Amino acid sequence: MHRLTMTWDALTGASNRIGEWIAPLALRIVLGWEYYESGREKFRGENWFGQVQDRFPWPFSVVPPDVSWFLATWTELIGAICLLIGLFTRFWAFSLIVLTIVAIAAEHWPVSYDNLSELLQGYVITDQGFGNYKLPLIFVVMLLPLLFTGAGKASMDHLLHQRLHR
Repeated sequence: MHRLTMTWDALTGASNRIGEWIAPLALRIVLGWEYYESGREKFRGENWFGQVQDRFPWPFSVVPPDVSWFLATWTELIGAICLLIGLFTRFWAFSLIVLTIVAIAAEHWPVSYDNLSELLQGYVITDQGFGNYKLPLIFVVMLLPLLFTGAGKASMDHLLHQRLHR
């Protein structure tokens, strides 16, 4: 039994050490790509925030649509690049979580629903009249490990931490 636990500890220890590099890096790459694509669409597109601003939660609902558009676009573009390289990851993870929650409230949440069953119909990728909050909710969940545990060892944050603590 002792040999089995030693083997298990060796395997999980190696997996944990690899995971400190690979797991957060994989999250950062996927999320960085997705948020960059979204920011690039806003950068190249026309501002439609005026059409949904009344659905923004307070205090975002009192910000002029042009300012909201600018902030959302550049938060997605700069935040995505910083996620990719792992720079100020916790700050950008938090910022993107806030941005995504506002997007869920304004654009992805069902306009109305009568019961939990109808609300759960919005947990889809395409809108069938009940919202489509599945993908942004998945992004929020994927950002949580980056917010709480950081960018991992394959990041600028890790390099900066090492340099500052020498």
